[in-house]
Amino acid sequence: MAFASFLGRVLFASVFILSAYQEFSDFGLDGGPAAKAIGPKFDVFTKHVHSHVAVQVPDIEVKRLAAAAIALKGIGGIFFIFGSNLGAFLLILHQLIATPILYDFYNYESWNTEFTRLFIEFTQNVALLGALLFFVGMKNSIPRRQSKKKVPKTKTV
Repeated sequence: MAFASFLGRVLFASVFILSAYQEFSDFGLDGGPAAKAIGPKFDVFTKHVHSHVAVQVPDIEVKRLAAAAIALKGIGGIFFIFGSNLGAFLLILHQLIATPILYDFYNYESWNTEFTRLFIEFTQNVALLGALLFFVGMKNSIPRRQSKKKVPKTKTV
């Protein structure tokens, strides 16, 4: 059973690790395609948050945002493979931040094909978030193994 759990974590984390590796390979001086994809969506997201919540989102350089996403996915994925809660929390943080920004279906009309594509990708990422939350919940609900205390043998006469 332990091997199946490890294999499942490897397969699950490979989604994040391979994505981080690809984005890191293409990063370059300008942040690569990841920064170019995040940039316009992040601008729309900040305007959306500012207009609806009246909170000013800090001005963040898109290149740094892309680098942070790569780091969260890469480090979180590696830690997750070894069953670390820290890895799961890093991936949860990435999902909570990146999902509403990248998959902004709420900016499109429901009849638009872009709405459908983004909504499907959004719900897939929400499912990944649910799996991560399930992992953390199960990991914290299983009692840790207690070491067995050796009872000294008594001599019988």
